Amino acid sequence: MTFLNKTIAIVGLGYVGLPLAVEFGKIRPTIGFDINESRITELRQCLDKTRECSTEELKSSSYLRFSANHQDLLEAQIFIVTVPTPVDQANRPDMIPLIKASQMVGKVLKAGDIIIYESTVYPGATDEICVPILEEFSGMKFNVDFFCGYSPERINPGDKEHRLPTIKKVTSGSTPDVAEAVDQLYKEIITAGTHKASSIRVAEAAKVIENTQRDLNIALMNELSLIFNKLGIDTLEVLHAAGTKWNFLPFRPGLVGGHCIGVDPYYLTHKAQEVGYHPEVILAGRRINDSMASHVADETVKLMLRKNLPVLGSKVLVLGLTFKENCPDVRNTKVVDIVKALRGYNTQVDVYDPWIDVAEAQHEYGLTCLTEAPAHGQYAAIVLAVGHHQFLAMGEQGIKAFGQAGAVVYDVKSILPLGAADGRL
Repeated sequence: MTFLNKTIAIVGLGYVGLPLAVEFGKIRPTIGFDINESRITELRQCLDKTRECSTEELKSSSYLRFSANHQDLLEAQIFIVTVPTPVDQANRPDMIPLIKASQMVGKVLKAGDIIIYESTVYPGATDEICVPILEEFSGMKFNVDFFCGYSPERINPGDKEHRLPTIKKVTSGSTPDVAEAVDQLYKEIITAGTHKASSIRVAEAAKVIENTQRDLNIALMNELSLIFNKLGIDTLEVLHAAGTKWNFLPFRPGLVGGHCIGVDPYYLTHKAQEVGYHPEVILAGRRINDSMASHVADETVKLMLRKNLPVLGSKVLVLGLTFKENCPDVRNTKVVDIVKALRGYNTQVDVYDPWIDVAEAQHEYGLTCLTEAPAHGQYAAIVLAVGHHQFLAMGEQGIKAFGQAGAVVYDVKSILPLGAADGRL
């Protein structure tokens, strides 16, 4: 099986799908599809609000065109599905976007077509959920009339060093021939090379444990931070000392949000429980990481009380809302939980983040954020929640200038010099 001269349709143009569409669009006919018509309009103007792809990159992709019309998908023979796979309020996998995408693709499938999934799922999801939908809506038979592949996304939002072509790609297919064809397809754009897994399930499992491993390592650092805080020891100093050993892993404490690390473990634990195993270590790590936002708020209030600063009705500034630095992505950001916890103490909380779309923050979380940097000297406490380069450029004095005399500064990311903040993780 070969994919020479075949048209690709990328279904879902978010942080994962758009870079993929841009790279394939440089070398072969590519349809970038999204149901969000305003997103398509922006991309046709070579504007990417996620800031993952520059105007120049979009213009350089000469074989790429954008569409919100599902009929245009009939032109494609290869479909790469890159829709989000979040969790619901109870931390259960929300497969609705994946199901709807599979239904839509199923309606336009033709004999010989292949569907490659990149969305994070639990092992077995492609076979158990997606394939039956594709068969139902296409009226065709899997591995006879159409085929599937799975190649988990490894996009790191906001990272300008590790880009799609320079990150090794795991590939797989529903038959040996399809697996080889999928592997060769990705080799067209991935300069770092590929790793062909023996099955789709292995590739699915590999993806879901990548971020589970990171989640657990960060949970360990967070628990150590909680212990060292009670012992009066600076966590970062301890980590710097321990890091002098060659095999000490350089993880640090922090908030765990975003669309991957704080979400993917729940896909694995869901499947584990379905087959009769109750995961203990993974869920313990999740509980620790989910508790850190409340810890930050509690510590900030304690520091205010120690400085004899009033808490009720006081003004608190939270700097940063996104789930990570130098990125506009607010999905599953735990900074929102800091804001909620602080407001639970009846403080007046202002949020300022130069990277976000304030309308999106209002829509997603009901937060009315500042549209420009606040005036100096008006806050009793400042929580430096995200390490954007704009905040780094302000330095210690610039950050403290937002506060009243003697205001509390809590440095979640430990980006200020030791001793510059009243508290940090």
